[in-house]
Amino acid sequence: MADATKRATWRAWFIGVLSGLVALAALIAGSAFGHVSTKTTTNVDPRLIAWISAAALLVFGAVAVTRISKLLAHHVSSTSMPAAGGAVRILSAGVGYLIVIFAMLAELKVPIDRLLVGAGLAGIVLGIAAQQSLGNVFAGMILVLARPFRVGDLVRIRSGSLGGIFDARVREMTLTYVTLRTEEGDWKIPNSAMLAAGVLRTPRTPLPQPSAPAPPPTRAAVPPDAPATSPSATEGGRGSRDGTNESETSPAGSRTEGKPIPPA
Repeated sequence: MADATKRATWRAWFIGVLSGLVALAALIAGSAFGHVSTKTTTNVDPRLIAWISAAALLVFGAVAVTRISKLLAHHVSSTSMPAAGGAVRILSAGVGYLIVIFAMLAELKVPIDRLLVGAGLAGIVLGIAAQQSLGNVFAGMILVLARPFRVGDLVRIRSGSLGGIFDARVREMTLTYVTLRTEEGDWKIPNSAMLAAGVLRTPRTPLPQPSAPAPPPTRAAVPPDAPATSPSATEGGRGSRDGTNESETSPAGSRTEGKPIPPA
């Protein structure tokens, strides 16, 4: 099962990288030999080369972006952040598709100056509006790459904004928050705060398990060569001991027995 999964992963990487190389070759060929506005009397039309190169760039670029984004999401999910795989896939796929689209437009000699200006203005507006969220996302990506701690680690955190020094166990890591288990319960700390804090990572220890119940007390073993005692002997011994105690505790009764009682 593990070998089949590894072979599938390597096959996906091979297809993604090969598709990216084909898309890059199509971009270079179209830029060198193709032109959509030029028509010649030669056997090969530059416009045909440009359109074929643009189509190949779009198809193989989309395949490469899809494959590589899935592999990146799987890598992030299996190594550090299981919940961040979807976000990494969406982010990487979005950036890759934008690169492919702009490269195809440049291949077809479509003026993209105004598109770039509009995209830049939209990016500035979105960046200002979602500054805190984007900061947490980029901090989460840095935590994924640097990996100062992992899920299950016991860490000591030093941060003034978080209240000083405290110990916690890492329960979950996402693209925006880190969940810490403390004595007060689970805390969700933004990734930007965790990136700015000092973290001391202790060796990974298993979670505390409930202790097993103590075994019941056992009776002392009787040696096999010890003489057996019968119940009658035991009762006789107990009676003799009781008689001795009674004679010792009431000596006056034994001395007055048989003597006449004086008249009142």
